[in-house]
Amino acid sequence: MAKRILILAGDYVEDYELMVPFQMLVMLGMQVDVVCPEKKNGEMVRTAIHDFEGDQTYTEKRGHNFMLNYDFDKVKVSDYDGLYIPGGRAPEYIRLNDRVLEIVREFEQAKKPISCICHGPQLLVTADVVRGKKCTAYPAVMPDLIAAGATWQAPNTTFTDAIVDGNLVTAAAWPAHPVLIAEFIKLLGVEIKM
Repeated sequence: MAKRILILAGDYVEDYELMVPFQMLVMLGMQVDVVCPEKKNGEMVRTAIHDFEGDQTYTEKRGHNFMLNYDFDKVKVSDYDGLYIPGGRAPEYIRLNDRVLEIVREFEQAKKPISCICHGPQLLVTADVVRGKKCTAYPAVMPDLIAAGATWQAPNTTFTDAIVDGNLVTAAAWPAHPVLIAEFIKLLGVEIKM
């Protein structure tokens, strides 16, 4: 039976961190529902592209539109095998939605796999599910994770690593997609044979 994955998004979610994992997971035969608070199936979220161009922080450019394929109000955690949280600007404001936080807590309480990247851990912090866990994120999120009781794991200089702790896998930015998604599918119990 195909695994069913939930992705929590919002306007100005990071383009690559939504599009690439969505496509990778669909390619593996999973049903992937992408939702956004206050939006429905068929509506769009705008994305932003964050790049590393030698500045003190990332640069931001307008990305693509992404069509949501499920209604946020219909989400039942019991219907899903795993949760993926992309970064970008979306996590900083969708974490103000009580139902978003309930969803994150329900996944954690059920010990279902959670994959989170970049600024996505802001949702984990606000939902209070990182206490005692080893995590990484985009470095600007480090103070939030530490204040929430997580054990900070600095990403490597190329942002190509991921940290696994129990049911949680985190990464700092989209260059880590290959290892982040590989670890996520291991947590899901999916084995790929070539």
